[in-house]
Amino acid sequence: MRYGLALPQFGPHCDAAAIASFVRSAEVLGYQSFWVGDRVLAPVDPSDLYIAGGTPERPYPPEFKKGLDPIVALTVAATASSRARLGMSTLNATWHNALLLARSLTSLDNVATGRLDCGFGIGWLRDEYTGTGVPWNDRGGRLDEILDVLDALWNHNPAEHHGPRFTIPQSYFDLRPVQPGGPPVLLAGAAPKALARIGRRAAGWLPVSGIPFDVLDQLWQLARRAADQAGRDSSALRRELRVNPAPGQGPDHLAALAERAERSGMDGVFFDLQYTTGSPDEAIEVAAQLASTIGFA
Repeated sequence: MRYGLALPQFGPHCDAAAIASFVRSAEVLGYQSFWVGDRVLAPVDPSDLYIAGGTPERPYPPEFKKGLDPIVALTVAATASSRARLGMSTLNATWHNALLLARSLTSLDNVATGRLDCGFGIGWLRDEYTGTGVPWNDRGGRLDEILDVLDALWNHNPAEHHGPRFTIPQSYFDLRPVQPGGPPVLLAGAAPKALARIGRRAAGWLPVSGIPFDVLDQLWQLARRAADQAGRDSSALRRELRVNPAPGQGPDHLAALAERAERSGMDGVFFDLQYTTGSPDEAIEVAAQLASTIGFA
């Protein structure tokens, strides 16, 4: 199982100058993947509470008030690393123009020499859709069409697309991704429709810890059945588990959780230490202890 870390990106960890040294230190420790998230607004009076425990008094983590652009952060990590995979958990693809997103991701896959994993979600905060000018009620269909555009541009040249939201005239796209067919696309979500979409057309799933493993296993079977029904190889699907440690959960607790994830068949697990440490340097110290406890340092 592959072990990874979230990049310094939010709150007191929002330090672009720290990304390169963080990545180099983590690769030396043995970490094999680096991940980013995606936030564009921290509303004063938010339309929705954070899905992972938001309350009226604390509607979302205060760290969300300051955050680096995820593609910029991954670009820095790509130039500072040599082996690790680079992923998104998640990029809210639905906020983007499909053509411009394809150009950015193809460029990033080139910078990363073919180490990019595209992790997409659709978000939870309606205010962010208002701010980006995208209809909230259309987000599922918009994600499907963005996947159609990426598939066309990554697999055909010339390529074109004619859909209800995006129209791309037949055009040459000589900038090709390093990975044949484009970077693997992993999708988030826990609703049956989301798992079915993963099975039909994604390379894998981005679950989040906190859901009991037996429930995660049941949800995973929905994706596998959808893949089988679509004539795809369900055994080729991947799972990369995000772990958001809570205060007081030290290396022993996280190592036990990682062991349980491996028994469950997860292909990778990564830890987001931004909410339980005060700086990138402190996060690397904790990551070193965790790597030693798990036994891959």
